[in-house]
Amino acid sequence: MRGELVRKLTARGLATGGAVLAFLVLALTGATAWGLCLAVAALAATVWERRVRPGADNVAETTLIAAGVLVGYARQLDAGFDPALAATALVLLGLVLLTGPLRQAGNLEIRVANLPVRTWVPQAAAMLGDAVAALLGLLALAALAGLPAAVALAATLLVGGVAAAVALGLARRRFRPSPAGSAVARALRRHQPEFVLHFSAPPGSEYQVTMWLPYLARIGRPFVVMVREPEFLASIAAATTAPVIYCPTTRSMDEVLVPSLRVAFYVNHGAKNSHCIRFTQLTHVQLHHGDSDKAPSANPVSAIFDRIFVAGAAAIERYARAGIDIPAEKFVVVGRPQVEAIEVRSRPARALTNPTVLYTPTWTGHNADADYCSLPVAEPLLRRLLDRGATVILRAHPYTAQNPASARQLARLHDLLAADRTRTGRAHVYGAAASRLTLTDCVNRADALVSDVSGVVSDWLYSGKPYAVTDMGTDGDRFVERFPLAAAGYVLRRDMADLDDVLTRLLDTDPLAEARWVTRRRYLGDFPVDSYAEVFLAAARRELDPAWTAPAQRAAVAVPFTSAT
Repeated sequence: MRGELVRKLTARGLATGGAVLAFLVLALTGATAWGLCLAVAALAATVWERRVRPGADNVAETTLIAAGVLVGYARQLDAGFDPALAATALVLLGLVLLTGPLRQAGNLEIRVANLPVRTWVPQAAAMLGDAVAALLGLLALAALAGLPAAVALAATLLVGGVAAAVALGLARRRFRPSPAGSAVARALRRHQPEFVLHFSAPPGSEYQVTMWLPYLARIGRPFVVMVREPEFLASIAAATTAPVIYCPTTRSMDEVLVPSLRVAFYVNHGAKNSHCIRFTQLTHVQLHHGDSDKAPSANPVSAIFDRIFVAGAAAIERYARAGIDIPAEKFVVVGRPQVEAIEVRSRPARALTNPTVLYTPTWTGHNADADYCSLPVAEPLLRRLLDRGATVILRAHPYTAQNPASARQLARLHDLLAADRTRTGRAHVYGAAASRLTLTDCVNRADALVSDVSGVVSDWLYSGKPYAVTDMGTDGDRFVERFPLAAAGYVLRRDMADLDDVLTRLLDTDPLAEARWVTRRRYLGDFPVDSYAEVFLAAARRELDPAWTAPAQRAAVAVPFTSAT
């Protein structure tokens, strides 16, 4: 989080400082060429700021740069008053003033991917800021080359014409809507989707959706993905053939949620989920994006959903343990379909020689009570693993880079593994190479796991192989009470005082091999390996059956669960 703040402040400083400096050099000195080069650099900074801060307003900076470029252009021509350059200045002024409002209006429009309909107006509106920056950069280069002012006017009129078309399109859509509904709504009615996946999350959270897309497709019914932040549109659309729709407002959701829809699925507890929950004609099903003993996994907000799909009985017990009272009929045990491709090792592997160990540190969390990150104390762990001849797969949480301290700690671990690889030739996997592997790939390659409290442990549990869990708190003996999944693993204390003992049990003796199978059934359900994902698919199809989803029948189909053993 602090790293993101630093990036935003840096982008802001470069954009503003660069614009002021370029204007001062062009307006007050004779260093025209240097000033125009500075203007181009400042324009690049404004474009970068809009990437880092999507809501950034660069009107002041762009105005300063435009004024400076025009002054430099006039000085380069040295021809007195030029009507073409004056006209260019007027059109530029209109572009600079209108770009922000047009972009904001465009952001209130629906955008789509993987649906045969054109939505060029909001897309063009979103790119107007970059188009003006490119235009000013072109004018700066034209000034350096001494091209006639008519060239500048022609280029400015071209961009101005695009802006005018965008403004006309937005006005027509706003004040003269089609009586048959928008083109997107008409295309969706033809598509006849039966369910929608609603998604809202911070940047970098696409994995929460992409892990579910293959299984939603295997349900065999037409569906759509609705995203509430524009940055997810392209990345999620690339991962599925289903229509992906960006809905910025609750009003736009009214168009997208067509009558054929019966069920809405969710993969997190994002605040914007409430915007979709209000559509009471739908059955609302929470899927989650992992199963773990973390505090957020027993969120009281879950109670607002009609159904809560959970991996096993342990997830239901977790809510009860947290004092959250949710009717039993809302829970449906469906397993964790994402683990179906994990190879199961039914027999214990003890006294491992040159083992491959997967280490998966989590991130620091949004709040102090969700900080389970072991990166601050990980270096002794990795050094001891290397001493034992282990090959390490280091797969950090996608959010790790958001914290500068975590990013530095992770970089030191990468350096440690790189040095060992050079010295010994062991094929450690980390950084970009690890991110290209799926979690399933990592699990199947490894003999043992060291993880923080996270959903990785639940997925690993399916393999039957040994694991250790880091205790980064001050719970002491109560750690296992708070995080019962750790009871079937080996607990590694924050001070690393028990490191050698834990690694011996993890890699040599493995005394908890049998206990893991009991825990596996509690956390992941007791379903056949060869048809494991079918349990989720059958449950999802039942929810799409109008007779099944009738309120009077829900209690009759509740999945019973038992207490922990």
